[in-house]
Amino acid sequence: MPFAVKSTLDVVFWFTDRALNDREYIQPQKLHRLMFLAQAYYSVAFPGRKLMPATFVTDSLGPVEPTVFHTFAYGRPHMVEGNQVSATVTQFLDSIWRRFGQYSAEQLNKKMADHVPIAEAMAKGLGEEITLAAMVKYYGVDAAAAKKAGIAAPTEMVRPRLMRSQDGKAVAVKSWTPKALGTKP
Repeated sequence: MPFAVKSTLDVVFWFTDRALNDREYIQPQKLHRLMFLAQAYYSVAFPGRKLMPATFVTDSLGPVEPTVFHTFAYGRPHMVEGNQVSATVTQFLDSIWRRFGQYSAEQLNKKMADHVPIAEAMAKGLGEEITLAAMVKYYGVDAAAAKKAGIAAPTEMVRPRLMRSQDGKAVAVKSWTPKALGTKP
């Protein structure tokens, strides 16, 4: 199964850097919940693909990725650099951040505790794997079912960011990157 990023750490660094850009410290619990949601929604939006090579297991408060948990136990590792992620992945992670980044770790824990794949794995005990198939089945519902279940519809995660112009028209927004010095416009 192909992955959209080379390493799970690429997603971790993206979320931690995004939080810092928003002048926020991202708590480890919140990071794990965002990673879990990103993995689930990515696999729904891009069938047959995983966002990252990650496995999520149950912890007393919700899903965690054990390798990331262990690697970041004492803070961000200093000798590890992330890889650049594609524009598609950046847009996707940005949509996850816009939709769920506003919540605290405690709020995400509370919201996600009743999600079926998490609840079923938690019922089996701590350290149980939350399968990708269960995640896709639960988060891959249509918009009406998603609203009824109180979860985000998959289409919310892949839409380009839209804003309104001064006259009210919807316009797609993408981040601006300056050209390198010495290049002509």
